[in-house]
Parts: sequence; structure tokens; C-alpha cells
Amino acid sequence: MEVQETRVQTDRVLTIPNILSAARLVGVPLFLWLILRPEFGGPNSDGWALLLLALSGVSDYLDGKLARRWNQISSLGRILDPAADRLYILSTLVGLTWREILPIWLTAVLLARELVLLVMVWILRRHGYPPPQVNFLGKAATFNLMYAFPLLLLSDGSGWLHTTAAIFGWAFAGWGTTLYWWAGVLYVVQVRRLVRADAAAD
Repeated sequence: MEVQETRVQTDRVLTIPNILSAARLVGVPLFLWLILRPEFGGPNSDGWALLLLALSGVSDYLDGKLARRWNQISSLGRILDPAADRLYILSTLVGLTWREILPIWLTAVLLARELVLLVMVWILRRHGYPPPQVNFLGKAATFNLMYAFPLLLLSDGSGWLHTTAAIFGWAFAGWGTTLYWWAGVLYVVQVRRLVRADAAAD
């Protein structure tokens, strides 16, 4: 959800957007199990993993859209939505890196950004501020990565379909990684301004 959102928040828990976000969270361990089955002697379940990832992307779009349309933006939703995004990205990174589809350096670059954001959240909490909300740039980065990962998973094979998936998958991965870090830098700038404002007020 965009940081510019001005509609009234609610403390309701049982809303359709929150249920969608919670369902996405439940799907994270299932997705990781599906993607890693071949590594432990099980059958290839990439098709089911791709379907689950696609459903996650649809629900990610719907929870924000419905929350705004039905005025069901909630404090819980502002936590669940980005948490589900990050956990899906983390589980996909683990799965694709384990299967050697993603290089370790790309995984390290994306995880480093998450580490920077965790430090920023810790600093904000020390100064009495809530975690930063997901902005449009961060959401765009997530969408790019969520397109990249299934395409890269599909690229694990031979033939024209896998080759085409690799080309588009790496394109989305490059854009997503760049936007992901750009959004991270903006978070750092925001936190720095808040901390400086507090220091000036003291």
C-alpha cells in the first residue's frame, strides 16, 4: 500500500484484505516445500509452485485494491502485507539459490537490502516511530521480483520456452533488484531526516 494513502485506518482484524494477506503468509512454507521437493528426492513440483506464486501475486494486488475500495485499510494489514511480500521473496531466494538457479551474489545483494531495512526499523523504534510503510517504489520492486522468480524457476530446463523465460526472468530480476535498493535508500534517507529532526528538537 502506498505511503501516500490518506483514507481512515481501522483496527478491525477480520477483513477480506487481511484474510487474503494471512492466506499468503500460510502459503509461504508450502511454496518452499514445493520448490525444494526435487532436492530431497521427491518429484518435481515446479508447476504447483508456479501456480501458488501466481495466486500470491493476485492476492497481493487484491488485498490492497479491496482495502482502499472498501475502506478496510487496517493497522494489521499494513503489517501483514509487506510481511507476506518479504517472506515470499526470502523463501524464493532460499529455494532458487539452493537449486542453483539464482547465483549466490544476487541472493546476497537482496538479503543485504533486507538487513539495511531491519537496521532502519530498529533505529525508528528507538526513536518511538513505527516501521516505514511500503511506498510505491518498494511495491514496484516487489512486483518485478515476483515476476522474475517464477520466470527464473521456469527457465530451469532446456528448449525455447525455458530460454525465453530466462531472458525475461533476468530482465525483471535486474529491474527489481535496482528498484529494491532504490527504495531501500529512500527509507534510509527518511529515517535520517526523522532522527535529525528529533536531535534538533532536543
